[in-house]
Amino acid sequence: MALPTLEDPLYYLANFRQVLDWLRSRYADLLSPDEGAFIADFERVPEPAQALLVRMVMRKGIDFRASRLVYAEIGDSVEAAGPLIECGWIEEDVPLSLEALFSLATRAEIGVDMGDGLLALGVGRSAGKGVWLAALQAASPEPRPLAEWLPTLGDRHYRLTVDAMCERFRLMFFGNLRQHWSEFVLSELGVYRFERVELDASSRAFSRREELEAYHHLHRCRERFEADESLESLLPDVPRVAFDNDWLERRRGRLIYKLAYRLERQGELGRALDLYRDCSAPEARLRRIRVLEAQQATADALALAERAEAAPTNAAESQALERVIPRLRRKLGLASGRRTKAPEPPRVDLVLPRSASVELAVARHLSCAEAPVCYVENVLVNGLFGLLCWDAIFAPLPGAFFHPFHSGPVDLFEADFRTRRRDLIEACLAALERGDHGEIIRRRYRDKWGIQSPFVFWEALDERALELALHCIPARHLRLWFERLLDDVRANRAGMPDLIQFWPEGDHALQGPRGSTEPAYRMIEVKGPGDRLQDNQKRWLQFCVRHDMPISVCYVTWESCDDETVDSGDADTTAGALS
Repeated sequence: MALPTLEDPLYYLANFRQVLDWLRSRYADLLSPDEGAFIADFERVPEPAQALLVRMVMRKGIDFRASRLVYAEIGDSVEAAGPLIECGWIEEDVPLSLEALFSLATRAEIGVDMGDGLLALGVGRSAGKGVWLAALQAASPEPRPLAEWLPTLGDRHYRLTVDAMCERFRLMFFGNLRQHWSEFVLSELGVYRFERVELDASSRAFSRREELEAYHHLHRCRERFEADESLESLLPDVPRVAFDNDWLERRRGRLIYKLAYRLERQGELGRALDLYRDCSAPEARLRRIRVLEAQQATADALALAERAEAAPTNAAESQALERVIPRLRRKLGLASGRRTKAPEPPRVDLVLPRSASVELAVARHLSCAEAPVCYVENVLVNGLFGLLCWDAIFAPLPGAFFHPFHSGPVDLFEADFRTRRRDLIEACLAALERGDHGEIIRRRYRDKWGIQSPFVFWEALDERALELALHCIPARHLRLWFERLLDDVRANRAGMPDLIQFWPEGDHALQGPRGSTEPAYRMIEVKGPGDRLQDNQKRWLQFCVRHDMPISVCYVTWESCDDETVDSGDADTTAGALS
């Protein structure tokens, strides 16, 4: 899909036409009669009218003043609006609510025609616009056209009537409502660059109209939830029956989980439990256990917890159950059972001058010319994996990509992400056995620089740290990191240690006998005063300890001194720190 150049003043119209062509070729069987008619009729109206409509669609809201629709490439907006009014795509001078009026007009404009009325309501002319609006709302006036609200303004008002339709077009094209029309412009400007994936005519997000409508409905329910609408009015509109489409069901499950958690926080445990039972989100089972425990239904909570222990949803649930089950058993007077003590990484304690960043303070303290320290957190391992497995991640599998603006495959966080690409991923990881993984990663770093990726954060992935990692980290350790990342991409992309220290020339006491010349490294998780390890961090630490990968936890205490000045200087350049 070739994008129009921004040198064309009507680039936005060309982009919109391409979207309509895309929908016509891929979604003809799903389009409603109104949508099909719009696409067919759009090309028949004059180009200035097309351009004006697209400008309105791509702006915020549905109400516009003619005096603010001024575009050199369109010309007279009143003349351009004529065909749009005839098609019914915009309406002219329809009644405006007070709220809509106040969003369209300035305080000064409102004061000219409504100042006396405000004075009669006991509101002074010096009051703020919000005070004016509240005073007028108290009188509950009926909506009326702009010319009646502000007769001296002398402006026209247009209301866009196809906004909802164009939003559905955006949903069909992108497969979500998170991405906006600006993706075209940002791509053309080079702000975002996307990997080119071969797309065939069958590449589309929805296979049935019902899926499209269900997605749109769930999105609206999510917006209402985030706007803090009362659950009494929202819950009846939330689908309670599971979808047979896994993608939609995951969205429904996440929404149900949020609703149930809010009820739980409000103390409505019975209603929360009912929702958790209907919820397909992987976290819901653990919340059910906690709610049952809070309701004093300890035996039921333990029974559910033991069933979960036998077949945990993921590592996070298994970790939480290790704490929950012994507690429940103690409450029932049962033996808590022997828990296998999790392996602990070595501990380092430092007392350092107070600093704005505890991680950079540790990096500065530990780093030296022979053993530089880099602040990498989740950047390095994700980046190495993303570069090595680039071809597998961006493989054009069915349903993985369906427009030119994907930063990663749609199924990235799904349970079958790895199984669908098993052979492709194994082919990429085989480079670790052959020993040419460094060459591949370096080449991808050069060739793919700046292209959007779910794993590679270009500005933070320092080339020097990349080279040190390839030189010092054994391929078998990289394979272990990558295998765990693939076990649960959503959860395991985070929680990795903050720092990594390299010994490019060896000769240190942490790897093998003193005097070894083998390159080496260690990962370091940093905790400042009062900070504790998070569960996902503990899982990564335990994984590394189990596999004999060099890792430690550094606990920092600030030096006590009368001068509380915070050192916020940059990290030592030898640290190769990554932002």
